[in-house]
Amino acid sequence: MNHPPPLPPPDVLTVQIGGVDKAELLQRLAAAQVKMNLAGQQLFADERFRTAAQPEQIQVQQISVADLGLPDGGVMAQILAAAAGRGLQPCPLELGPHLRLLLDQAEGALGFAPTRNQSPPGAITVVSAPLCEDDAVPKGFYLRRIEGVLWLRGYWSSAEHVRRPDEQLVFAYPATATITA
Repeated sequence: MNHPPPLPPPDVLTVQIGGVDKAELLQRLAAAQVKMNLAGQQLFADERFRTAAQPEQIQVQQISVADLGLPDGGVMAQILAAAAGRGLQPCPLELGPHLRLLLDQAEGALGFAPTRNQSPPGAITVVSAPLCEDDAVPKGFYLRRIEGVLWLRGYWSSAEHVRRPDEQLVFAYPATATITA
């Protein structure tokens, strides 16, 4: 007897990436009035950032650092190990721009003091492998909504940076994974 595949947990989202080059992806972001900071622009300008030639579907999950089992926060190596234990892996770098085009997140930073060297309230960090280990090169993208404007922002981070337990991260499921609730 054939059974239908299990439904993904409610916080799992399917995102299509690939099939467009960086120039077209930038055009789509501009058409959607998405703003980018300098670090995001640097990521797009880096020749090591490539988009997939063929479209593909990726299932992703948003999860907090605490929900990964790190109630006191953790550095990226700890976060990656905890995510791997849940069957999650880093996303392709290209997922950040595609996810930005898909999500219309709530305002998160209104009423909070500005942050420095940490993820701002309401931000969603798309965890991806860095282009290189040089701390002068942005490590990846995060999503924000600031005063009604959607942003795709790049960020710099060292291996020693401790992420807070409430920080929201996005990870991918392996392409062959069977996702269960």
